[in-house]
Amino acid sequence: MSVLLPFRDAAATLAEAVDSVLAQTGVDFELLAIDDGSSDGGGRMVERLVERDRRVRSLKTGPRGLVHALDFGAQLAKGRYFARMDADDVCLAGRFAKQLAALEADPRLGLVGTCVEAFPSDAVEEGLARYVDWQNAVLTPEDHRRELFVESPLCHPSVMMRRDAFHAVGGYRDPAWAEDYDLWLRFDAAGYAMAKVPEVLLRWRHRPGRLTFTDPRYAENAFREARAAFLPRRLQGETRPVTIWGAGPTGKRMLRALEPHGFKAIRFIDIDPRKVGGEARGLPVTGPENLSPQCDFVLVAVGAR
Repeated sequence: MSVLLPFRDAAATLAEAVDSVLAQTGVDFELLAIDDGSSDGGGRMVERLVERDRRVRSLKTGPRGLVHALDFGAQLAKGRYFARMDADDVCLAGRFAKQLAALEADPRLGLVGTCVEAFPSDAVEEGLARYVDWQNAVLTPEDHRRELFVESPLCHPSVMMRRDAFHAVGGYRDPAWAEDYDLWLRFDAAGYAMAKVPEVLLRWRHRPGRLTFTDPRYAENAFREARAAFLPRRLQGETRPVTIWGAGPTGKRMLRALEPHGFKAIRFIDIDPRKVGGEARGLPVTGPENLSPQCDFVLVAVGAR
């Protein structure tokens, strides 16, 4: 098994992250620490570790970004499984052994994540706490398939993947949306199942400046474009006419993103009496009393929680 740990200027947390990886037991693994252009001494820290622990490999890419670093590491990795880790997170005991056992027990699975704990507590705002709670409740392959188009259901640094499945779907890409969500969508499109070990096995550090909060590829409009690119594939073979629940801004933006991919809907459903009887993007808006679950495929696109 190969652990892919990219880092740049993470000297303050790198030692704790690496120590938590090297403390894992019950699994033979190599740790690929991939220096993405550090200038704070993190690279030298890893070089010293290489001298002490034969499991550690030091790779350098220059400052070319996360996706390039991950792809570079994946090309040089030797393991049959790839585990992800970030330089500011902490693995808990048993993580790799439990994920490997889950993958070996179910050949349908292309990848397995874990539940996570967001920390430190003073950095975890209400919205993030809700997201982590939701993510931690998405456990089974059925859960992941159902929730995949709601939000990204997996914490990237918690994931372990089959090497052959990873390469079969094309590895890491650098699209206009988040690279991890793109990878989950491609695993799903290729027919691989996804699941989680139902235990908190990663502490997920949150701090100002994290890409999740600052990079436009993680913005809501980018996630909407990702869903739009993959949803028509999921609906191939669906014979029921598609109804969009939600004639407000969220529903209209979703339809606008889907239309270039050949997606067609027949109407909107809404509960707002001011919208019912009108039109949205040229489609009629009706009330939910006209909905037939047996006859309609309903795509829910509302902005409220």
